[in-house]
Amino acid sequence: MRKILLFILICLEMLFAELNVTITDSNESNLTEIVTEPTPNQLAREKLKHEIEAKQLEAQKKEEERRKKEAEKRRLEEEKKRQILEARLTALIEEKKKIDEYLTKENLWNRVYSNHETYQLLTLELEEVNEKIRLLREKYALSKEEKKQLSTYIEDSQIIEGKLSLLSEYKDNPFSSLIEAPKIEKEPSVTNPIDIITAMSFEKQIESVHEDYKKRYESLENAVSKLKRKSEILQEMVLKTRGKIYNEYVSELRNIENKLSDFKGTRNMLKIREEAFDRDISQIKFKINKGISDEIKKSIVTGSIILFLLLLFVLIKFLVKKYMSENELYYGTNKVINFLFIMVVFLILLFSYLEDVENLVTVLSFASAGIAIALKDWFMSLMGWVVILVSGSLHVGDRVKFVKDGVEYVGDIVDISVLRMTMHEDVTYTTVFQNRRSGRMIFIPNNYIFTDMIANYSHSGLKTVWDGIDFVVTFDSNIPRAQAIAKEVTRKYSKGYTDMTRKQLNRLRSKYSMRNTAVEPRILSFLESYGVTISAWYLTNAYATLTLRSTISMEILAQLKEADDIFLAYPSQSLYMDKPASIQKEKPELPLEDTNKTPSKPTSKYKPDDWGLY
Repeated sequence: MRKILLFILICLEMLFAELNVTITDSNESNLTEIVTEPTPNQLAREKLKHEIEAKQLEAQKKEEERRKKEAEKRRLEEEKKRQILEARLTALIEEKKKIDEYLTKENLWNRVYSNHETYQLLTLELEEVNEKIRLLREKYALSKEEKKQLSTYIEDSQIIEGKLSLLSEYKDNPFSSLIEAPKIEKEPSVTNPIDIITAMSFEKQIESVHEDYKKRYESLENAVSKLKRKSEILQEMVLKTRGKIYNEYVSELRNIENKLSDFKGTRNMLKIREEAFDRDISQIKFKINKGISDEIKKSIVTGSIILFLLLLFVLIKFLVKKYMSENELYYGTNKVINFLFIMVVFLILLFSYLEDVENLVTVLSFASAGIAIALKDWFMSLMGWVVILVSGSLHVGDRVKFVKDGVEYVGDIVDISVLRMTMHEDVTYTTVFQNRRSGRMIFIPNNYIFTDMIANYSHSGLKTVWDGIDFVVTFDSNIPRAQAIAKEVTRKYSKGYTDMTRKQLNRLRSKYSMRNTAVEPRILSFLESYGVTISAWYLTNAYATLTLRSTISMEILAQLKEADDIFLAYPSQSLYMDKPASIQKEKPELPLEDTNKTPSKPTSKYKPDDWGLY
């Protein structure tokens, strides 16, 4: 602007000078005209001269205006360039700020490298502080101020050393832990269907690790690209700036170039390791997928075999149920079929999914002695189960009696498993007169058939047992009539069981050597100290002995009460004071429970309801 103004001033001075010369010339010419009158040629030349001067003046004005316009144009262009440069620098600074923000907050690699830079700066700072400490200590005498400075420098040195100890892992290679490939455990072997789930979970796990490692490389690649862009921005800003800010940008550019060089070297190393890690992951996934595929095929084959066996066993059970459902062997046969199916399936699964069966057999052979001793009762129960199934001595539904520690248990077998039998205790003579407990579920180990006696009330279809009723009559009673009453009553109420037992025993003669097969009621008489005991024995249902025993007892009692010459006896004594004993006919004695009642004439016919029967 100053040059333009100076140029305009010079032009104006020149213009005024020419105007003065022209005025002077015109004055001189006027004087000449006054003195001498010009000729026509002089006038023409003079006119031409004036026209030329006017044109020159006009040309000078145009030139001056053109120069002014060009100067203004250059000024505007320079102003525009300045504005464009400022806008460009502003955009570059803004972009650089965004790059710095990304590298500082979002990029792991730059944060780790910043720790390395901090370590280097702290190292330089420590060297400077130590140098100052050294210089102060080399002095012969220190002033109070210098001693204070020395103490401050020592404290600063200790603080810096503490920070360096915390950042020691970033001393040489800050990226050593980041570029190291993750350690992967050995892939699981797929030997059974459950291992498929484990293998798939392991595959997802290593895939996740692989993705994290890939993201780590992508993050480093992003950091390298951002640093490249920042370097380009700084280069452009260095070219477009001057002065102090120029020096700052140059220093920052050098740091970025060094950092970029380190990042590029790390990226190349990480790329090599990432490719090797990718190959390892691919190989592991191939092995896992192959193992899963093979195991699925094997599982399909094994499942098909088991399904075929299941259908076969279902067919066998259907046939057994159809043709043996009414047979007492049906329950045991059904149990054996279930056990065989489970054992066959177990063996199939064992040999399909156990890798080293030979080693298992070897270990079991060495451990068999110890196992046999430790699990003796189990093995004995298992053998007992086999004996029970094969021999047929016990079946589900049989009425049996077990004795344990002097206590008798009578009931029905409701289940026979591999290790034990389950018995449901019923109300029987034993529970009424001995245990006073009933209805319990009692579990009997199968090995009891080897060590204890077991009474079976319903073996081989024999559903009846002998039961007896004893009563005592006096010596002077009509003993034959009492025996006849007992025989008549027992024969009457046990006739159905007698006929049934006769048929059952006839069938058992082909299986057992049976000599005494008499089934009619038996009446036995025995002399006792206070009378004659009549024992009436008869056949009754093994599952309902008490019901028939109660009915027969009350019927015999009713008929005995109707007889005038039969007297029930019970322990008694006769005392004679001051006179000899005389023989006299004993009067009928009332039953024990009726001693406090007045005797009444017995009814002619027995009614069960009178005795609480039903």
